[in-house]
Amino acid sequence: MKVVAFNGSPRVDGNTSKMIEEVFTVLNDGGIDTEIVQIGGNPVMGCTACNICFETKNRRCAIVDDYVNGCIEKMLEADGIIFGTPTYFADLSPEVKALIDRAGMVALANNAMFKKKVGAAVVAVRRGGSVHAFDSINHFFLISQMIIPGSSYWNLSLAWRKGDFEKDKEGIRTMRVLGENMAWLLRKINQ
Repeated sequence: MKVVAFNGSPRVDGNTSKMIEEVFTVLNDGGIDTEIVQIGGNPVMGCTACNICFETKNRRCAIVDDYVNGCIEKMLEADGIIFGTPTYFADLSPEVKALIDRAGMVALANNAMFKKKVGAAVVAVRRGGSVHAFDSINHFFLISQMIIPGSSYWNLSLAWRKGDFEKDKEGIRTMRVLGENMAWLLRKINQ
C-alpha cells in the first residue's frame, strides 16, 4: 500500500511539510509506503474548462506544460492521497487549488478514477480560514467518491512561523491519530 502527499506550501521544509511527515511516521510504522511531492512554489495553471479530458478519456489533462499530469499518475498509483496546504486568505494555496480542479475534472471525465481511494486534508493556519481550506479539499475527495478518515480534531495546526507545528501538541496528536485511522482504513479496504 502507498500514500502520496502533495505539499502545497512554497516552504519545502515548513509547517505543512512537517504535518505531512508526522502522518507519514505513523503510516510507515504500519508498513505503508509514502511519498511527498512538492507542488507549492511551482508554477501551475488552473483548469481552462476546455473539456478535452471528456473527449479523450485518457486519464490526462490536456494542459501538458506543467507537473499536473505527473501528479495525476501518482494519485492513480496510490491507495491514499493527502493534500497539505497553508491557509492563504482563508483558502488553499493556488497550487493545491489548481491541482484539485484539474485532477478533479480528469477524474470526472474518466468514470470517477479515484473512487474508493482514501483521502485526507492537512492544513496549517496562523489564525482563521483553515476550516474553509479543509472543506475545499474534502469537497474534492467527496465528489471523487473517495473515503475520508477522521481524527481527534480537524486536521489543522496553529502553525505560522517555521517550527510552530513542533510546538502544537494538539496538532501533533491530531496528525498521529489521522495516520492511525488512515492506516486502519487502508488495511480494511485492501483485505
